[in-house]
Amino acid sequence: MIKFGTGGWRAIIGDDFTRENIQKLSKALAMKMKDEGEISKGICIGYDRRFLSKESAMWAIEVFAYEGIKSYFINRSSPTPLIMYYVMKEELPYGMMITASHNPAIYNGIKVFTYGGRDANETQTKEIEKYISEVEKDCEEGNKVKILEYDKALANGYVVEFNPLNDYIDNIIKEVNIEAIRESKLRVVLDPMYGVSQTSLKTILSIARCDVEVIHERHDTLFGGKLPSPSAATLRTLQNYVIDYKYDIGIATDGDADRIGVIDDEGKFLHPNEILVLLYYYLVKYKGWSGPVVRNIATTHMLDKVALGFEEKCYEVPVGFKHISAKMQETNAIIGGESSGGLTVRGHINGKDGIYAAALLVEMIAVTGKKLSKIVKEIQDEFGSLYMAERDYKFSQEKKDEIYDILLIQKKLPDMELEIDHVSYLDGCKIYFKNGGWIIARFSGTEPLLRIFCEMDSEKKSEDLCDKFAKFLEI
Repeated sequence: MIKFGTGGWRAIIGDDFTRENIQKLSKALAMKMKDEGEISKGICIGYDRRFLSKESAMWAIEVFAYEGIKSYFINRSSPTPLIMYYVMKEELPYGMMITASHNPAIYNGIKVFTYGGRDANETQTKEIEKYISEVEKDCEEGNKVKILEYDKALANGYVVEFNPLNDYIDNIIKEVNIEAIRESKLRVVLDPMYGVSQTSLKTILSIARCDVEVIHERHDTLFGGKLPSPSAATLRTLQNYVIDYKYDIGIATDGDADRIGVIDDEGKFLHPNEILVLLYYYLVKYKGWSGPVVRNIATTHMLDKVALGFEEKCYEVPVGFKHISAKMQETNAIIGGESSGGLTVRGHINGKDGIYAAALLVEMIAVTGKKLSKIVKEIQDEFGSLYMAERDYKFSQEKKDEIYDILLIQKKLPDMELEIDHVSYLDGCKIYFKNGGWIIARFSGTEPLLRIFCEMDSEKKSEDLCDKFAKFLEI
């Protein structure tokens, strides 16, 4: 029941996300740490604002305490990047975050981080799953996972309650040009989407003397009845704020603040693909950085065009931020990201950080002295435009097996009436056309969905090709 996807383990609350399974996973990780001789430094644990997140963190801590492993517990709702930062800074072997990120409110989950503050890679999560199998066998034989109650663990020194938020914020302030932002006197509206970014972002921008307004900041485990994912559909209120009150930028973050969404000064939603291109362009052209860029297989090829224009390279990896951070480390890339809104920059943490990305976007406006919409236009004038269509489809297990067989076993392809350059099965089925466009169909690693993405030189072409692929798969 406990299987890791591209963003950790996620499950429906009360279905598979239960106290029993949380403790099984914690026991498994404790066993792994013991076998690796990695218990002396302990583990950092945090949680977001989702239903049962705090309780789940405490249930996990009780298991680690019984196993003699100290937990450094951030005992207040916190951004995922904060846990990753602390694991990296203190050189801890592991960290754990209770979150289901941008999933619907009925979900919760656990992300595991390893040395350097990185997402646990596939090899590591498979190892954890093997330990989980051992724990489940013991439980079937009547051996329940043992715990040391939280209050006793705290009294005996197996829990350290602390809050490293100021250190994390200070680190971001050091990395961005605060003086340039102060001089620009920007007006910014924030939408944490009822999540955990409001304190961090508001503090950073207030120190930078921005005029800051925050919406949707209260604690709501139902996220206002919407998906806590910053998209064009979920950011209508933010869009209206920017237009009605003439803000320079609207910034949103998902439930655990590792992803970002942006509304520009004209009220336009900027797709995460555009944000990635903007920041890479800014860091190379205006800040003088040099180096390649990394994207996942379902993210815009505009990054390839911009990289080529700067005589740099763009690397493609499978979906899952662990692949992006690993390739960035290997190639010393400037920036890496994905079309779902997650990105990171060289010299910061080794994972997604919507808070740092937001600060860097504000810096970009201040340093260039240009409106966000003008910088977008500047890039389009130099490199042209590409248009992406995205579709999500739900399916039964039977239909999933059928689609898997067609695409990945038989390797059948729809007739797209375009000349194909090559096909990749690195992650799903991706068709590269000789005209430079592409289309991919892949199963989500975080939700029971088939996702189809297509990028062409016109919106109509992208939408039409998505329709053809969907019709071919009969979904």
